[in-house]
Amino acid sequence: MLRLKTPGHERFFQSPEFEATFGGGEANVAVALSNYGLNSGFVTALPDNDIGQHAINEVRRFGVDTSMIRRSGDRVGIYYLESGANQRPSKVVYDRAGSSICECGPGDFDWAKIYEGARWLHITGITPALSQTAADLSLECVKEAKKAGVTVSCDFNYRGKLWKYGKTAPEVMSELVKHVDVGIANEEDCQKSLGISVDVDVEAGELDTRKYEALSEKVLELYPDMKTIAITLRESMSADRNGWSACLRERGGDFKLSRRYEITDIIDRVGGGDSFASALIYGLNAYEDRQQSLEFAVAGSCLKHSILGDFNRVTVDEVEKLMGGDGSGRVQR
Repeated sequence: MLRLKTPGHERFFQSPEFEATFGGGEANVAVALSNYGLNSGFVTALPDNDIGQHAINEVRRFGVDTSMIRRSGDRVGIYYLESGANQRPSKVVYDRAGSSICECGPGDFDWAKIYEGARWLHITGITPALSQTAADLSLECVKEAKKAGVTVSCDFNYRGKLWKYGKTAPEVMSELVKHVDVGIANEEDCQKSLGISVDVDVEAGELDTRKYEALSEKVLELYPDMKTIAITLRESMSADRNGWSACLRERGGDFKLSRRYEITDIIDRVGGGDSFASALIYGLNAYEDRQQSLEFAVAGSCLKHSILGDFNRVTVDEVEKLMGGDGSGRVQR
């Protein structure tokens, strides 16, 4: 997806220019996993034109396999970003109607070839929000992954501005999530994507972790094939200052709560959830101790808030140093 951001913290068209980069949920995860040293590939559809090629080139330069990308359609999806400051929130405007992936549907991808040798699939709730055909494609994608013995993770990612084609998010996502092994959500996704609620106020700025313990238990009860649920916990005091932590529950396991980070002077929080998802995937594969897996995910996503752009450009070593308590920000010489 093409990201067009206002310079600095300017409002839309305060100056007649945008910063043009690329990003998007699944692409962000693929790039971060490649940065962590894992082999990753990106499956999507992009037009066979200069903009589509530059999008491919951008993820390819991070070592992501782009050979499975379908070249079809005429448009790359766009989102416009106005970065907030202090008490003014950031703002996103989507322009994704008629994009290549919106027009794709079941049968357009060779899943047998795509899943050959694959161990893990990550998908988000954004793709099925784009169109009915994209929703049908997303369901086919996860079903075929399960047939191939591939672990499926899904970031529920509720985007209210995108659900415009006649279906609600719970109508679509509740069926897709039946095929998910690892669920990932933020404070509101379980409520608005799945229709599951335990009286959590996502806009209060303060979090009651006991309610999230109950929420995680309820999600696993409703989706018996899900093995793990992880929920990011963001306390938003302002656009520049957030508390950041997460919780995790495995089926049959204890509720785990991470260390809390106080993030001030945020550079860019867009992509923060994707950076958590990618770091969690790495952590679940790299550590036997699930507390360590969770701590890696939270530390990795904490660092993303210091990086401009969608992609999390950090290494395993940098994340593990923060996990170990080295968060001083002192110059490394």
